[in-house]
Amino acid sequence: MKNFILAFVIVLPLATTAQKKVDLDRYNFTAQFRALPQIRLDTNYRTYNVKVSGTSMMQSIINEMNAEQTVELEGWKKLSSRGHITVDVKVDDILPEAVEVKERVEQIKDKNGKITGQRVYYRQEVVYTFAVTAQITDYKGAHIREEQLVTRQSKKTYSGPEFPNRQIASGYFLLNSIKVTKDLFKSNLNNALHNLSDRISSNFGYRVVNVNDHMWIVDSRKHPEYDAHRQAFLKLNDIFFRMTADSPVDSLRKEAKPVIDYFEKIKRVYSSSSKHDRKIRYASYFNLAVLYYYLDDPQMMMKEAKGLVLNDFDAKDGKGFEQTARWLKDLFDQTNRYTRHFPMDIESFRGPYEKEVIVADKASL
Repeated sequence: MKNFILAFVIVLPLATTAQKKVDLDRYNFTAQFRALPQIRLDTNYRTYNVKVSGTSMMQSIINEMNAEQTVELEGWKKLSSRGHITVDVKVDDILPEAVEVKERVEQIKDKNGKITGQRVYYRQEVVYTFAVTAQITDYKGAHIREEQLVTRQSKKTYSGPEFPNRQIASGYFLLNSIKVTKDLFKSNLNNALHNLSDRISSNFGYRVVNVNDHMWIVDSRKHPEYDAHRQAFLKLNDIFFRMTADSPVDSLRKEAKPVIDYFEKIKRVYSSSSKHDRKIRYASYFNLAVLYYYLDDPQMMMKEAKGLVLNDFDAKDGKGFEQTARWLKDLFDQTNRYTRHFPMDIESFRGPYEKEVIVADKASL
């Protein structure tokens, strides 16, 4: 009997410790918001036009590519001319700088894997340069920004097809220079214009952003919060799934209130300094910080981030959230917009020289 009691006394603390063990697992979700401009312009500026020009030798290729249609400023209305801002792209010629023949040796083996000989293949490599610059000005003539898209300092290499004959390989570029140069010009210019679209959309645009992110959810089946944690995430996952760049998040925040209350309760219930309690509180602080980020609330995100640091379980995440919260607050102040979820009627935007479209009231006709 004494031995049984002694064994019970020894096992009981181990059982208590096992109940306190908590595993957290990443649960992924998707969300959507509208990126805000990194560079502030007059808030009345909402239209743009694009010009792409090159040398007389390459202008016909530019026209053939319809290059001006490649450049997109997301969240603005594109006009054929006379927009609030003009993106003027200047394209230089492709200039070959060095030509060299490279060889590749291929071993010949028999069916037993023994090397019986070799084949030599030759290809021509041409080092060339290219340059593209974009000047951005407004309709009043004020300079806004210059984008160096490709410079002569960036060397590029063209590799020709392989031939078993060195002489044929060495003459390939010269014999096919018009076609090769045209293909290289179109490929490089297309890449530069897509790069330009990314830059101006990041600097001035309102692009729709779809992101994948995660929260930390209890993954220990025997833990008392296992079911409630999973239900909380399922609710938030549904909210994030319905979050769009075009719709305000006020109603979604109201829907999330019970989940917010639950994670706040976890902080109070598991309040000791034990590793177990700090770990499950970590999930609450982390998940709430992420939620407030997508609900466009940097102030509440900062509160959770500071709590995460003080909680002292992976405090580096809290410091990272503090930086993100400050960045989001500064972005809101800079753009004078305090949400990344709002509708945009791009077709209603008018250029500085466009008149408002007036639709007559049928009753007056």
